Amino acid sequence: MDLVLLAVAAVWGGATGLLIPRAAYRFAVEPEEPWRTACPAGHPFTGPFGGWWGPARCTSCGSRAQAPAPYEAEASAPYEAGADADTSAPYGGEADGPVPYGDKRRAPVPYAPGALAPLVTVLACVALAAATGARPELAGWLLLAPVAVLLATVDRRVHRLPDPLTLPLAAAAALLLGVAALLPGHAGSWTSGLLGGLVLGGFYLLLFLINPNGMGFGDVKLALGLGIALGWYGWEVLFLGGFAGFLFGAAYGLGLVVLRRAGRRTGIPFGPFMIAGALTGVLLGALAA
Repeated sequence: MDLVLLAVAAVWGGATGLLIPRAAYRFAVEPEEPWRTACPAGHPFTGPFGGWWGPARCTSCGSRAQAPAPYEAEASAPYEAGADADTSAPYGGEADGPVPYGDKRRAPVPYAPGALAPLVTVLACVALAAATGARPELAGWLLLAPVAVLLATVDRRVHRLPDPLTLPLAAAAALLLGVAALLPGHAGSWTSGLLGGLVLGGFYLLLFLINPNGMGFGDVKLALGLGIALGWYGWEVLFLGGFAGFLFGAAYGLGLVVLRRAGRRTGIPFGPFMIAGALTGVLLGALAA
């Protein structure tokens, strides 16, 4: 039964992971721009849910062309986050941290970014299945995992965590775990999950108010959903997952400084590290439950 469960999780991760590249391409735009509606060749996206779901390749031309990527200046040209940085996002999203300025040369972002996002989705789903087993909350983890990978992909590209992803993630986490709490065999607490979302979201809100140039409001919204997931397994897991996110981000930033690829004030996307920390906490909480 365990092998069947792992196989189902792998298939689910692969199927949903293959849908991430198109959605990531459409969401990865500058805050002042609306979401992309066409491939680089100009063919409108078609398919389910207004064309948001579908293969990475354009059905009209199979394009793997490249489109300009906002904010991705050359690694040798560090940028600072100052008072003039524009962190507004009028098209339904919040900039994740300060928007860099200075060197505005653009590096291309591929329309079909390879197998990284699908592979990460598969690995995350299999790891969650292995740690959780056949408990009811596993369905919630498997449904939330692809959205988390999509958020990390978009944030890594353009330092932005879109509202259409962060807010539904929090609502879905509360709903899915609420259903899991009604089923026999669950190993968490819906009440502590909701409190965890409020605590982690409140903590990130405090950091944002203290230093708006160092913490984006998109991070605050993401923290709500991650806090609900972490809080499901208790306060120890909430603390561990939250701390792990900061630890991963600090290690990455220090590595860039050591390699002379960034300065002390270089902006980095923090969402992927928040998500990685939350995944670490959930895995350890599921194993211990």
